[in-house]
Amino acid sequence: MLRPYRQLAGVPHLVSLLLWSIVGRVHLTGTPLALSFLVAGWTGSYALAGVVGGALTLGLGVAGPVRGRAADRAPASGLLLVTGGLYGVGIAVLGVLPTVLPSGAWPVAALAAFLTGLCTPPVTQLTRASYPRMVKGPVQQAVYTVEASLQEMMYIVGPMMAAMLVAFASPRTAIWACGVLAVAGTVGFLFALRRAGLDEPVPRPESHSGKTLLSDTGLVLSLLVATTTVMTLVSVDMVIIAWARDLGRPAMAGILTAVWGVGSVLGGLIIGGLRGEPRFALRIGLMAGGVAALIPVLPPILTPSSPWLIGAVLAVGGLAIAPAIAANNARVGGLAPHGRRAEAFGWMTMATTAGSALALPTAGWLLDHVGPAAAAGSATAAGLVGTVLALRVPKPAPEVAEAETSA
Repeated sequence: MLRPYRQLAGVPHLVSLLLWSIVGRVHLTGTPLALSFLVAGWTGSYALAGVVGGALTLGLGVAGPVRGRAADRAPASGLLLVTGGLYGVGIAVLGVLPTVLPSGAWPVAALAAFLTGLCTPPVTQLTRASYPRMVKGPVQQAVYTVEASLQEMMYIVGPMMAAMLVAFASPRTAIWACGVLAVAGTVGFLFALRRAGLDEPVPRPESHSGKTLLSDTGLVLSLLVATTTVMTLVSVDMVIIAWARDLGRPAMAGILTAVWGVGSVLGGLIIGGLRGEPRFALRIGLMAGGVAALIPVLPPILTPSSPWLIGAVLAVGGLAIAPAIAANNARVGGLAPHGRRAEAFGWMTMATTAGSALALPTAGWLLDHVGPAAAAGSATAAGLVGTVLALRVPKPAPEVAEAETSA
């Protein structure tokens, strides 16, 4: 089981690149929580908090393919420097708005969030597009699962950091801390990319130069699975935030999110060390089942709810998250043409952030008018739709199919 991880550890610069990519992305998991507390405290509405958070993720998604295409055609360092600086400015502005504007001016925050999202550094796309350039053959088999498991660590560290700063300082402090981390992580990732010799893009095949990636039905279906997966996950995040805030214990949101993330990391590490081809739809279905188990332990079905019971359900259900994400990432990477993987993962960024933009207002409305159990039900429904779509996603061509064997 440990063999894939030993192989990856021996690849020059891979560990450094992975670690810096996580540092450069951890803000993405903490910022929504900090922003939710900030806007909910400012406006008194979870639905409006969802709208502003959705605007941030929508901006990230809209610009994803453009940033990915730019990374496929030009050196990555310049793109990272520009986007990192603009993103940091945008986060600083978001932290100030509730102080200088009345709550009725929340559309200004939504616009600022959207513009900030447009400038999100493309660390995720560049990281995933670099794997085929660094590892080949059997060594490539576990890389997507390792990356997904490390990504799940972000869902422990990021929300916990934000929740603790909200509890012991303020939501403004939390969101500014996320901004500083975003800029610092982007710069560190930039230098890791240069040390690995991956700053320059790979040549693009002429046969794919004028063809849109969205003409590939299999790739589009895998992107839609990513959309529904993120709808499931961010809805549960919103449920945890709202439940903890209503309980008067905001730090509990970070703790429960961390428990959920620990389960995901363990599931990913175990599955990543096993041989055999992943059953894509089964992994998505198991993730949906883990979320469905939350419904009966949340208000208004179970009132009062027990943090211990909710934590236990999250820990067990989380085991399926990283394997599901890894299988989806590997499927996108395998279906994307050579020289256009950053663009493909840019489209994936658009798909996932569109999922967040759709799910956050919906979950916020259900939390405001029905309760946490209803919001968990909407998350389950999204997961079930993703399972049906995953059944129709084709396998990659034989020459790249090995990339997802252990993912």
